[in-house]
Amino acid sequence: MHPALQGLITIIVGVGGCVGYFYLSNRFLDYVLFPARGEHAGRNINRANQIRPWLFLFPALFALGLYLAYPVFATLWLSLTDRNAGGAFVGFANYSQMFGEPKFWEAMTNNMLWLIIVPAFSTGFGLLAAQLTDRISWGGIAKSLIFMPMAISFVGAAVIWKLVYDTRPAGQDQIGVLNAVWLSFDGGAWSVLVLKLMPIALLAVFAACMGYVIYQALRPLLGREVRRGQIGVWGYVLRGLLSLAAAWMLWLSLGAIPSLFSASLPYGEPQTWLTIPFWNSIFLMVVLVWIQTGFAMVILSAALRGIPEETIEAAIIDGANPFQIFFKIKVPQIMSTIVVVWTTITIVVLKVFDIVFAMTNGQWETQVLANYMYDKLFRTNDWGVGSASAMIIMLLVTPILAWNVYNARKETR
Repeated sequence: MHPALQGLITIIVGVGGCVGYFYLSNRFLDYVLFPARGEHAGRNINRANQIRPWLFLFPALFALGLYLAYPVFATLWLSLTDRNAGGAFVGFANYSQMFGEPKFWEAMTNNMLWLIIVPAFSTGFGLLAAQLTDRISWGGIAKSLIFMPMAISFVGAAVIWKLVYDTRPAGQDQIGVLNAVWLSFDGGAWSVLVLKLMPIALLAVFAACMGYVIYQALRPLLGREVRRGQIGVWGYVLRGLLSLAAAWMLWLSLGAIPSLFSASLPYGEPQTWLTIPFWNSIFLMVVLVWIQTGFAMVILSAALRGIPEETIEAAIIDGANPFQIFFKIKVPQIMSTIVVVWTTITIVVLKVFDIVFAMTNGQWETQVLANYMYDKLFRTNDWGVGSASAMIIMLLVTPILAWNVYNARKETR
């Protein structure tokens, strides 16, 4: 059958089926189950009106149950069974086996690194782009260019960036942009400036940002909000976790500065960037930051435009400079939007698979949880450990989803 004809039949059957379902179900409700006649006509009408909304919700609830709820419970059950033993129940043996594998902890470590770096840089660059593009005449064109990577699939973006990181043997022309740039350095003053002093400056700025994050997270715990009881238990927990993560990144960034300064760089030799431990994970993260920055920019640009002009004008009259206006007037007013963008990107990061699979396949210490799950399920055919890792991913995503729903309801109220 021709694909166009098949698509047309699918549309006709799908739309016709929906119309038929709603029409026939309402007819059955009004004329068979609760007919509006006889001595109980009023009661039947009320009952029919109470049931009618569920008739409209039933297809969506059925689809969610079939494609969302059932897989969750099925995966939970598979994580407690052993395929090699005929599907016998083994309790938490799969989880014990998973926790004992170094590859799992490598995936967990890398995922935590992705969770800290990608949402922070994506949201930061998106906020910076949103602020700067609103101040130039061709801001619309700039936003379109920054948002364009969002139209590319993760696999397509991975292929593009794999060409950027491509390596050819020494003496051949390098088609990889990064190696072509790398080979232009010869150890002179520009090499020291770009490859040593600039990274050290960036690390120092990043460390300062992490210190600012710690300050902002802990400041309410020492102020009037605590005495007034405005910070709940979850507030303490989340601020504590954020402070610990920022402190860890602060320690790592400060500890990397001496090693960067004393490093002996292999000038003139093409590098296989995706095989260098730790840095290859950073190169993979760059791809996702490149994609998600456009998303963050669009959302935060709309939030910045929604700030009342009166507050900005009052700050200007009071003598505030542009940096004070941005950090003390604008950012606090859109903080809820920043949190939503941050958590949304965090959910994407927890499920990241395509980029790692297409660029390194989890080799050279770049394994992440989703790729680890894929390896267990489809390469080693170990459905127990694979399902257990899927449950770990779900458990990590669930608190963030609950936090987003809580914030959405709070803003609605």
